[in-house]
Amino acid sequence: MKKFISIVTPCYNEQGNVREIAQEVRAIMEALPQYEYEHIFIDNDSRDKTPQLLRQMAAEDRRIKVIFNSRNFGHIRSPFYGILQAQGEAVIFIVCDFQDPPRLIPDFLKKWEEGYRIVIGVKTTSNAAPIMHAVRTFYYRLLNRLSEIELVNNFTGFGLYDKSVIEILRRIHDPYPYFRGLISEIGFFPHALIEYDQPARRRGFSKNNFYTLYDLALLGITNHSKIPLRLATLIGFVSSILFFFIALAYLIAKLLFWQTFQLGIAPLIIGIFFTASVQLFFIGILGEYIGSIHTKVMNRPLVIEKERLNF
Repeated sequence: MKKFISIVTPCYNEQGNVREIAQEVRAIMEALPQYEYEHIFIDNDSRDKTPQLLRQMAAEDRRIKVIFNSRNFGHIRSPFYGILQAQGEAVIFIVCDFQDPPRLIPDFLKKWEEGYRIVIGVKTTSNAAPIMHAVRTFYYRLLNRLSEIELVNNFTGFGLYDKSVIEILRRIHDPYPYFRGLISEIGFFPHALIEYDQPARRRGFSKNNFYTLYDLALLGITNHSKIPLRLATLIGFVSSILFFFIALAYLIAKLLFWQTFQLGIAPLIIGIFFTASVQLFFIGILGEYIGSIHTKVMNRPLVIEKERLNF
């Protein structure tokens, strides 16, 4: 009996890529006759012609299944929800802009057949601007040092996940998941790692901006590390001791040299601004953790569907 594979592709305003990615995936899967497949597109309320194209594609090929969200639920919730809807024995996650090369699908399946439950695509090079590549590399290293679990550097979510992994993800019920961290949290080590050079987008432009990247970065830290909170406590403790001895030294100097010792305004201003900046920084860190708790306590659905096709 043929094994059934699910391929999940999130999209938002991808009218230039959506039909071509479906065609390329179809060509690859038809060259693998031992598998049957479904290709699930989850559209995050696109404002261009993407929904019309998806409807045409679904009418032409029953293997193409489409979920239309009622609004834009963001770049974290919508892709994760799409993965949870897959029913295949293995699920392959691949983005719509060709920065996840479809040609690696046979390699993923080969590793899966060898017994790996998780097969991860790891990008070795990227077409991104050098400064962005450097920032991302620094972030991955920082997150790995802060994290309580071992995370995979340069992993974007592109990969294959056995149905047993998907079942675990369904039971987690995280309303705002950090997918890359969850995959490491689940375990099933060692993961199979397949390296690739990340190509440029074929058409269109990235929907990520500074805020979405910042949101993703802080989500990874707050979900997988308590070190910033403990660092705040440690720095507060050390600085309080330090400032106590500085104040004591000033008091002794003033008592010994009452007429000649002048405190001056500069040390006061420096001390006030330094203390305030440290406090604001760690209040911000504390706010990120409180915001994460708030999101999880509300426990809202990942997305609300408007319509499904071919399910």
